[in-house]
Amino acid sequence: MSHNPHLPQALYDYLVAHNPPADPLIEDLVEETAAMGNIRSMQVGVEQAAFLGFMVRLLSARFVVEVGTFTGLSGLAMARALPEGGRLLCCDVSEEYTSVARRYWKRAGVADRIDLRIAPAVETLRALPDDRSVDMAFVDADKENYPLYYEELVRRLDPSGVIIADNLFMNGGVVDPEPPPAALAMTDFALRLQADPRTETVIIPIGDGFSITRLADG
Repeated sequence: MSHNPHLPQALYDYLVAHNPPADPLIEDLVEETAAMGNIRSMQVGVEQAAFLGFMVRLLSARFVVEVGTFTGLSGLAMARALPEGGRLLCCDVSEEYTSVARRYWKRAGVADRIDLRIAPAVETLRALPDDRSVDMAFVDADKENYPLYYEELVRRLDPSGVIIADNLFMNGGVVDPEPPPAALAMTDFALRLQADPRTETVIIPIGDGFSITRLADG
């Protein structure tokens, strides 16, 4: 199973053991992704996936947007949690990695509720209706473009909706004396969230750090 580098292994194992259990399908997906080598770090942790599914159910979200799909674990968790008639829009640029996602979504019986768009995510987001129809969004893609994705999603966010973004910690890079460019981008993004009068945001230490944003008047 995936591991959170910010926790001792024993504590992470305890966390996973006391969350909703990962079924054989999720275990298969995690193992297949792990076999890809270092790129596996792009996959969310099983505890993050459980949290995302929980949030979909908590919000009774009917339209969810994901920016950055990779091999599909987060999308699988969110799609499974959708109510009848709910839809998940997934944005990614890789046919290779999302082909894995498609296989597992089909195995899970949720492929019919997922719309996967292979294109630059900002183009897909800008093509969405200009109304507040997004109940929940999850952003886990190229860090430099988080502000672009955020702006397109905020203007379409339902008053009771949330935007969740991953990698606010960048594996600790945000507090390095000489942070890498992606970590600098995430620090700038965190400052942007903090200063935005339209919204309120909390950052929680799940996985590599989630920000959770809602409209200030939501």
